[in-house]
Amino acid sequence: MAASALGLQLVLPRVFYSDPEVTAGWKARWHLSALAPVMTLATLSLVNEGYLRESFAAPRPGCEEGSFTFSDCPSFGMFSTQSFAAFSALGQGTGVFLGDTLKWSDGRFNGGAFAGQVGVPLVLSVITAVGRTAGDWESSGQVWSSAGVGVVVGMGTGLMYSLLQRPECGYSGSLLCW
Repeated sequence: MAASALGLQLVLPRVFYSDPEVTAGWKARWHLSALAPVMTLATLSLVNEGYLRESFAAPRPGCEEGSFTFSDCPSFGMFSTQSFAAFSALGQGTGVFLGDTLKWSDGRFNGGAFAGQVGVPLVLSVITAVGRTAGDWESSGQVWSSAGVGVVVGMGTGLMYSLLQRPECGYSGSLLCW
């Protein structure tokens, strides 16, 4: 689910209300530059998985010290990599949606953009968080604190990306933007 949430941010177009001087109406453009924020979030998730988890190691839920063998209850770290990745994708989509809506579309709301950038990642994130806590892989504190950090980091990258990268392709008018 976490990989699906990040992948979705990669394939979704940016939907915006065009400048009336060019063409009136809604447009959708796919940006290869969307790789930058998605790769940033994926890299932060991998850094957590490879390096930071050991710094904050804690046993799995239900494993009290001295009552288990290491093979039954290995230690897990704080932050939950899966929850961080899924919720950072939600934050990134929300940031892109807000930037495109408020700056580039002059406040015009598009339901399709909202569903794709916010709605679907929200569902995938919640499924990820519930699955991580229900399977006793991580405690609810680990999952939801990772989710909170992920949303904030994702929102920051999404807003920065959407405010700095115009949704229009410039003079080419193509569907695919560099």
